[in-house]
Amino acid sequence: MTALFSRSVASLISFISLTVFASTVRASPVAPICPRDLAPQIDAIVNRPNFARSRFGVMIQTLRTRQTLYSRDADRFFIPASNVKILTTVAALRKLTPSYRIRTSVFGTESPSGWSVRLVGRGDPSVSDRQLNDLAQQLKKRGIGRISNLVVEDSYFGRTVLNPDWAIGDISEIYAAPVNSLIFNENRLGFKLVPQGLGQPLKVEWDESIEGSFWRVENRSNTVDAKTEESIEIGRDLSQPILKVSGQLRMGSTPAPYEVAVPNPNERFLRRFVRSLNQAGITIVRSSVSDQTTRSNGIEVARINSPPLRELIKQANQFSDNLYAEVLLRTLGTQNSSTSTVLEKGIASLIAELNRLGIDKTEVELSDGSGLSRQNWTTPIALVKILLAISQQPEAQYFRDSLSIAGVSGTLQGRFQDSPAKGITRAKTGTLTGATALSGYIDPPNYESIAFSIIINQASDVAPVQRSAIDEIVGLLARLRSC
Repeated sequence: MTALFSRSVASLISFISLTVFASTVRASPVAPICPRDLAPQIDAIVNRPNFARSRFGVMIQTLRTRQTLYSRDADRFFIPASNVKILTTVAALRKLTPSYRIRTSVFGTESPSGWSVRLVGRGDPSVSDRQLNDLAQQLKKRGIGRISNLVVEDSYFGRTVLNPDWAIGDISEIYAAPVNSLIFNENRLGFKLVPQGLGQPLKVEWDESIEGSFWRVENRSNTVDAKTEESIEIGRDLSQPILKVSGQLRMGSTPAPYEVAVPNPNERFLRRFVRSLNQAGITIVRSSVSDQTTRSNGIEVARINSPPLRELIKQANQFSDNLYAEVLLRTLGTQNSSTSTVLEKGIASLIAELNRLGIDKTEVELSDGSGLSRQNWTTPIALVKILLAISQQPEAQYFRDSLSIAGVSGTLQGRFQDSPAKGITRAKTGTLTGATALSGYIDPPNYESIAFSIIINQASDVAPVQRSAIDEIVGLLARLRSC
């Protein structure tokens, strides 16, 4: 599968988006709005001719008094896209606690021929060279200089590393990276495409040259003159490290950076760990990957811990990181003793936790923890109920801190720049083709705090147009005052 990239098209879309949003801001007065005038103004937005075939689901309630300020198809099912991460992170906070850390353990057994060492991964999505070097130094300090047999165990999350409900076209993309128990550098690998002489193929420069040597590149790209339009297609074999490059860049233009999802992350993890051990002066005689769980591993001789959950959910929500959200879902699944897959157990645990917060099982149908699947369904009412429920829990501030701030941080940094909602709105974005969402909190300066969920489905307009409409609605909420 391929992903089309065009600098000129991307620039045009960005220009259109900014133009639409700028005209919206100029057209919107900053005068306060009385609650009774809110519904007609929202209706005027959602009833525009370009949204005639679109479905809007909207629920807006005050946080303290639970007064409904506006509702439109709020009890109907919508594809929520990445707003699913709200459900996943709330459930994780409640079930696992904000201080929970994911532990990676190294067990060892000493023998005359050397140490037998087994690293057990539990899905820490933050592991990089720094953490692997730390593990190697811990082993070195214990006097381990020779490992006769090294095994890295990739069994904690089971063997289903890709969600069967994800679209085939997404599988090779970095936002759909494999979710396994041994994650290194978020299971993605960067590279640059560098123009060469006129008519020559683009050069592929890997960020990690050693890892790049394990890839085969099918290069059908070309270097063109300054008058020719640039466009690049990047694809990846679904099961093997084969990179497919086609398209063209202009001679002398800036190298174009890309990333690709790694199809065999556990093997890459093993290579990087062996490298860290060798750099620490530890000799490895034999090494392998195992997908089997071993009950007797010896003593724990080294360990690393992930950042606390309260930090992990920031990555999931502020930057809409699918891998982090999927790890949290599967971590919930490992707490479940049923015989289903870890993914299925994670979904069951998530929904059970939502039930405890007042969400009926009929209000949510989930297929993953990130929102990438189009088999996810929920209602705007359910999302607002969760926002209201978590606001009354001890974990409330941790959850609120995990959301992007309008015009300031995360996926909302580039939005609301000239809007009265800037700086006073914390929310989670969501985008799939034909589906856009925003749910969260707003603290109007002249009105009580509000929880809201706005979802658009079946939209034929490009995402910037959908986002602009949502931003207009949120801008109206920022101008509310009691009257």
